[in-house]
Amino acid sequence: MEIIIQPTPAAATDVAARIIARLLREKPDAVLGLATGSTPLRLYQVLVDMNLDWSGVTTFNLDEYIGLPREHSQSYHSFMWENLFRHVNIKRENVHIPDGNAADIPAFCAAYEAAIHAAGGIDLQVLGIGTDGHIGFNEPTSSLASRTRIKTLAPRTRKDNARFFGSEEAVPHHVITMGIGTIMEARLNLLLGFGSSKASAIAEAVEGPITSLNPASILQMHPVVKVCLDEPAASLLQRADYYRWVYANKPAWQTF
Repeated sequence: MEIIIQPTPAAATDVAARIIARLLREKPDAVLGLATGSTPLRLYQVLVDMNLDWSGVTTFNLDEYIGLPREHSQSYHSFMWENLFRHVNIKRENVHIPDGNAADIPAFCAAYEAAIHAAGGIDLQVLGIGTDGHIGFNEPTSSLASRTRIKTLAPRTRKDNARFFGSEEAVPHHVITMGIGTIMEARLNLLLGFGSSKASAIAEAVEGPITSLNPASILQMHPVVKVCLDEPAASLLQRADYYRWVYANKPAWQTF
């Protein structure tokens, strides 16, 4: 796990964008796992400005609300097309986002897993982290071997997301999310975390025990994880100075 601490969210996001850009240049038919929410929003803006070639890229989104119309302003279909896909030359048939209105949710989830496998697996998975350590919508106590499935949102997550819907009552109760086992099969996981509200979850995930109470902590077991943080998000890390030293002294071929 490589911890990359930058002064601001913008600086940390720029590092993450360069990591993705390198992959797309080296592997034009890369498979990306994508996240939504406020954390990756600037990441997608930066990637659009890079004018990369997306024509061979395949994407799979982490999650989607159940029962929310695709055209709803807060659906992740709307989010992804508004903030990324309509600005790049990706093929519509190569975009995969969970269908929160599927007639048979369990069957859809199984098909989504099969589609990821058929695409050759995910090369790079973009992740945010919740204030309770959730990744995707894998809430605390989620199975660390879980696959794509329906989940009930915890009250804390619904409260955190209320700002997007105008009220906590308007936030859907259920979602489809990739499982932790699915996320762990990505060849590279790229996690972004910004702000002091994420500091505790980050510290537990990076330096604490591996536990389902902080789902992101399982990333300690993944062979290639890069964690891009701003200073407030890194403020509770005990070895923050060491992480800064390592990043500053990387060999040139490892820099982004």
